[in-house]
Amino acid sequence: MSDSVPDPNTPPQPMPTAPADADKGAKARQLLGMKGAQPGETSIWKIRLQLMKPVTWIPLIWGVVCGAAASGHYIWNFENFFQALTCMFLSGPLMAGYTQTLNDFYDRDIDAINEPYRPIPSGAITVPQVTAQILVLLCGGIALAYGLDIWVGHEVPTVTALTLMGAFIAYIYSAPPLKLKQNGWVGNYALGSSYIALPWWAGQALFGHLNFTIVIVTLVYSMAGLGIAVVNDFKSVEGDSQLGLQSLPVMFGINKAAWVCVLMIDTFQLAIALYLVSIHQNFYAVLLVLLVIPQITFQDMYFLRDPLKNDVKYQASAQPFLVLGMLVTALAIGHRVIS
Repeated sequence: MSDSVPDPNTPPQPMPTAPADADKGAKARQLLGMKGAQPGETSIWKIRLQLMKPVTWIPLIWGVVCGAAASGHYIWNFENFFQALTCMFLSGPLMAGYTQTLNDFYDRDIDAINEPYRPIPSGAITVPQVTAQILVLLCGGIALAYGLDIWVGHEVPTVTALTLMGAFIAYIYSAPPLKLKQNGWVGNYALGSSYIALPWWAGQALFGHLNFTIVIVTLVYSMAGLGIAVVNDFKSVEGDSQLGLQSLPVMFGINKAAWVCVLMIDTFQLAIALYLVSIHQNFYAVLLVLLVIPQITFQDMYFLRDPLKNDVKYQASAQPFLVLGMLVTALAIGHRVIS
């Protein structure tokens, strides 16, 4: 029929680009260690990077910044800058990379259900290769921590001790027989405190003095980090349920766990704001409260309405305000030290 013959004067139509764009997005998510990736990567170095989940390094790097700010003694000069940068490399790529690789190693059965595209269950990397990566990252982290202690003249190797503590927590969080992540409360608090308190303590010890008050304040802040850790459990609820892991979404159900999560995030940040008022840092307390408000807004817009669908969107929207609040708190403490 004549209407089926193409017009030779009509220019060819461009092919749709959506699949290519989606493929690029999936590859980027895979490289960063995010949800929604695809299998098929062949570069061993990209696979190793994926295991280390670079997206998880940011809170630990930020924690070092907060510790330096809270010390009240950080000075902008060449030496201090490179000491801080070295500590960030220790906390992020080395120790967070160690933690995430170790976790993937012990979670390979769960990932085969929840995220089969991950490097180990997909067969992209062998178990001996993963074991070697864990050991290299751990030994590199301990060596760099000890080097930092020598660099700043610590009589007691505080940064090394904190690194060993973090490595131990990461191990008992992921590995049997303790496998803290099997318990939603204990496991998530171990994760939250490791991501907030430990790098803060390292930055504080590097440029000032780690004292009891800082330990308590950061451990309280880690209760908000517990809420953030719970957000990550929603993507794994199916596998956790099948394997008997008692994450909060499994224990309480999706909706109740979402409410527990947001209440933890908000309540303990507001408790820190009250602490700032008690030490006469009222301006910083107001700033912290103002940073909690958009978090509550995004909780209502995204997370509470559909935690399973909107967990990543909520984290991308709200988490920047939480980490800015950490810096506000650190600046308040540092201001008090020097005033």
